[in-house]
This record gives sequence, structure tokens and C-alpha cells, in this order.
Amino acid sequence: MSFEENSVLSFTEALASDAPVPGGGGASSLVGALGCALASMVGNLTTGKKKYAEYEADIQRILSDAELLRAELLNLIDEDAKCFEPLSKAYGIPKDDPNRDSIMEEALRQACTAPLSIMRAAAKAIELHAELEQKGSRLMLSDVAVGVLCCKTALMGASMNVYINLRSMKDGIYAAELRSEVELLLTKYCAMADEVYGKVFDKLK
Repeated sequence: MSFEENSVLSFTEALASDAPVPGGGGASSLVGALGCALASMVGNLTTGKKKYAEYEADIQRILSDAELLRAELLNLIDEDAKCFEPLSKAYGIPKDDPNRDSIMEEALRQACTAPLSIMRAAAKAIELHAELEQKGSRLMLSDVAVGVLCCKTALMGASMNVYINLRSMKDGIYAAELRSEVELLLTKYCAMADEVYGKVFDKLK
């Protein structure tokens, strides 16, 4: 069976449909999981090699962390869909319903949880790629670059789902707290990802 005929095909068909989920959040999470898988690939092709023996303990830790993050991000595809469901229902509540605002506010908060978790996981994965750029097999540098770009895409993509919900929140203090974390993650880890990619690019071009 080809890769396309496996679950990749069914997911992309669902993504292309007129259903509200999966959407950008699920796609971001999947891309992040692919980035983690590439980190594992680099680790698996580095471990046990005499040339990289001094990094063996670090590579084993990276492998363990990458697999945990990959599993988390795959799980977050479904979590993102579940977190969006209450918001989708809230939009259908009549505007004259006295409970609409409170229901909407809670739904907006819930809709931010999965995207924020995706961002945090992607940030950790970017850190792994930063290590692999230094400690992984030199033959796998191009995979480090692709992996870190995947993780950066997951980070930035998930941030859009947080931002779009923050715009509608009435609780300004809570919204400001979330916005602050999102901006810190973007500032630190986009720069880190760009640095990793830049180092690989300079070595390979």
C-alpha cells in the first residue's frame, strides 16, 4: 500500500471537505507531528554511530522526547476538533438569548486550549531540532531543516487559531494573558527555527 493510500489520503480529503473540522488547527498539529517524526528519523540514523558517540545520551533523550511530542501532536488533531465544537454550537445561539454571552465566552476559552498546546509542543520540538543541527548526523542536515520548518509552521499556524478567538473575548485580562504567551512563543521560537534553518542552509547551499 502506498503512503497516499494510507491515512494521509483520508485526512486530506476530510481537510478539503466543507466540514468545519479538521481545519487549520488540525493541519498545524499534523505538520508539527511530521516535524517531530523527522527529529526521530535524524536521531535514529545518528544513534550507535561511533562518530557521534559523545552525543549518544543526548540523542537518546531527543528520541524519547520527539516520540512523546509526536504522539501529543497527533492527539491534538482530535483535541482541536473537540475544542472547537462548543464554539461552533455557541455561534448558533440566538443573539437575544441572555445566556449567549457567557456560553460564547467559555467556548472561546476552550477553543484556545488545543491551539495553545500545539504551540507549546511545536516550541519544544524546535528546541530538539536546534540540538540535532549540532549533534545529529551530518548526512541528515537537510531533514533537520525540513523538520524545523514543519515545527515553525505548526507554531505559527496554531497561533492564528488563538488570535482569531482572542478577538471575540470579552474578558480583556484573560485575553491579554493568552496573547502574551502566544507572542513570547512566536518571538523566541520562530527566531530559533530561523537560526537552525539558516545554519543548515549555509552548510548545504
